Amino acid sequence: MKNETFYKGSFGIERETLRVDRNGRLAQTKHPFTDKAITRDFCENQIELVTPVSDSIKGALSQLERLDRTVRETLAKNGESLWMYSNPPYISSEDEIPVAQFEGNDSAKTEYRRLLQKRYGKRIMLLSGVHFNFSFSDEYLHSICDSEDFKTFKNDFYLRLYKQACVHSWLIVLLTASSPVYDRSLDTDGAFGGVRSEYSSLRSSCRGYWNSFVPVLDCSGLERFTYSIQSYVDSKKLFSECELYLPVRLKPKGENLLSNFKKGVSHIELRMFDLDPRQKLGVNESDLEFAHLLLMYLSSLPDFDYTEKLQRQAVRNHQSAALSSLIGVEIDGTAIIKKAESIIDSMKWFFADDEQALELLEYERCKLYHRPCMQIRAKDIYQSIREGDNDVRSGFLFTL
Repeated sequence: MKNETFYKGSFGIERETLRVDRNGRLAQTKHPFTDKAITRDFCENQIELVTPVSDSIKGALSQLERLDRTVRETLAKNGESLWMYSNPPYISSEDEIPVAQFEGNDSAKTEYRRLLQKRYGKRIMLLSGVHFNFSFSDEYLHSICDSEDFKTFKNDFYLRLYKQACVHSWLIVLLTASSPVYDRSLDTDGAFGGVRSEYSSLRSSCRGYWNSFVPVLDCSGLERFTYSIQSYVDSKKLFSECELYLPVRLKPKGENLLSNFKKGVSHIELRMFDLDPRQKLGVNESDLEFAHLLLMYLSSLPDFDYTEKLQRQAVRNHQSAALSSLIGVEIDGTAIIKKAESIIDSMKWFFADDEQALELLEYERCKLYHRPCMQIRAKDIYQSIREGDNDVRSGFLFTL
């Protein structure tokens, strides 16, 4: 921990939200932006903000605030606003969900989304959230490199981190889930009313963003890793590498193409954060700071064989952590709350010389005691909606 470069790195945020009209219904207008940092995800009325790379989380959030302000000002002129919940508003039918219309050289993106529509339906593609992108500084990686081949060392470092992040992804879901309520129309055309879900995070649950099978990847080396993804594309189980719906991804340098991994790994992406409706930007800074600390801690753990059994178990653990009731939920044979407490305590030992990190970790640890059987954030948000808290409830068209 005396290596000061350990804390250095590059940070980026991707945030998805839906555009809605004055009545809280999905906007039916054309995407009004040309800035590539303000794009769409699946559908024409789903805005994705992509921040420039920053050297700190605060810097990334500042960039997100700048993009968010631009979007809100433009939408306000059209009588529209952003739906700051991971679960979508009332949907009368899938006709209200127009596939994103890309043009020119990007027209293939529209065709790709039409393929996704056929495979998954449109509704599931509305679930929105936040992706956190991070890379350690090359200065730090050079300082710990024990090989003359830095590129191979770096690739192996991120593969090892990827495996640890996959195995521990459930912990972030446990501490940050924020979507305990959804509209009945998500299940049935024309249905009205709100549902208190059995999940504190629908998008991280078994009902959320997953492939129809569990992709099992070869993590023994970067070339084998990319080949195992390509084999799913070749067999038509995936339309492209972008359809790999796992909560953690490795990203190559340049565009997200498997061929670009020849240039090496660029960064790791954590894809499991819900929008937090209590935050103006939909993002809780403490959550990202915790994720950064977790990735730092995980990077220090030893390598292991990420077998098919472990990969399937990691998915099950992630989905189980998204349940509202955690009674009986276990991780590696230990009650999930106790397991989370043990990991956070290990992190506190690891960051023993960092008072700021210790303060944040204690805050996360206190969450575990504050609610014995339900995600504390999801429970608070549900209660705020039920009691009519306008800061949280605004836009919900139903009563609970």
